[in-house]
Amino acid sequence: MTQTNWAAFTTAEPGLANIAEERFGGFAHHVLATLRKDGSPRTTGLEVRFLHGELWLGMMPDSLKALDLRRDPRFALQANPGEGAGTGGGDVRISGRAIEVEDPATKAAYGKEVEPPEPFHLFRTELTEVVRTYVEDDMYLVVEIWRPGAPVRTLRRT
Repeated sequence: MTQTNWAAFTTAEPGLANIAEERFGGFAHHVLATLRKDGSPRTTGLEVRFLHGELWLGMMPDSLKALDLRRDPRFALQANPGEGAGTGGGDVRISGRAIEVEDPATKAAYGKEVEPPEPFHLFRTELTEVVRTYVEDDMYLVVEIWRPGAPVRTLRRT
């Protein structure tokens, strides 16, 4: 499967990218799913950043989610759905691979801009899928699915 960074996704599908950034920007904490050593899922809270054309995942040193991603870079990220029963613009999920940033200059630039607690793990992402699910006209469940190299596919169910 083809992978791409956030800037390439934004260029390919600016409308969906904007909605995704708004959903993730609405709350500080979101849910990250990684894979444990035994292959079972692990879900944990996480703050994310969209900076300089990348979706960044920052983590505390030797956190289990960071160790999971070092071992197996596959992840799924779910935007915080918000308060109450509504999803305020839809449910947004991003899947892909997380690549740890080892370059000191890149980490320093991120640290200067974001000011996370030191030390920290930093991962940039390669996207394999972005999905938005929402209700339209109180009648249709709409699912928008984007994968690299293809336009958004939209499904509507009653």
